Amino acid sequence: MEIDINCDLGEGVGNEALILPLISSCNIACGGHAGNTATMRKVIKLAQKNNVRIGAHPSYPDQENFGRLSLNISSKDLIKSIREQVKNFAILCNSEKALFHHIKPHGALYNDITKDKKLARTFLTAILPYKSYIKLYVPYNSAIAEEAKKQGFIVLYEVFLDRNYHQDLSLVPRKEPNALIENPEEVLQHLLNMVKNKQVKTVENLLVSIVADTYCIHGDTSAAYKILTYLHSELPKLNIAIKK
Repeated sequence: MEIDINCDLGEGVGNEALILPLISSCNIACGGHAGNTATMRKVIKLAQKNNVRIGAHPSYPDQENFGRLSLNISSKDLIKSIREQVKNFAILCNSEKALFHHIKPHGALYNDITKDKKLARTFLTAILPYKSYIKLYVPYNSAIAEEAKKQGFIVLYEVFLDRNYHQDLSLVPRKEPNALIENPEEVLQHLLNMVKNKQVKTVENLLVSIVADTYCIHGDTSAAYKILTYLHSELPKLNIAIKK
């Protein structure tokens, strides 16, 4: 069995050379919450060397808060910002002869479009030029997934291996002490439950159905490298490979 593990990169941590050999997809910050032309180009090149699928990671235009706060922004301005972020990323992919594989929104924007259908439609309008060939990494049973499928986008359901879930499949907010899962053994159990049982154990101690096509480890956490190296050592023993 093969699975896709993705990671958010190009966010100023500088651990890409360590992380990329251990994953199969990456989401590269493209100027909204972090990143610039130089960092995008650098990570695109590293991803190519490691045979890792390359995606854009657009955000609310808010580098000051790392894209982690919901912005009161007009639809027009949000569309303009997302289009600019993704267009700049696509131009760099083209110049490096890299395949632009997917788009995954970041942070507060990601969380907001899981619940808000109007905002989800605004985001889809912004990325419409790429609809025919890119894949969209978004959560199962979310407003953005539903709207994207209606409009004919290619949707891949994403789950988080290093985050805890509530029973409505929303993520436990980062401000809560139990938001992150940093113990590699716990991450592996989280993953196995999703892969084998199509379920996630929530903080309410319930098992809730979930569908996953791609599994995320956040690249900006201190435990990311430790978790990924542990998964690399343990998954082959369980006949699970990371799909390069």
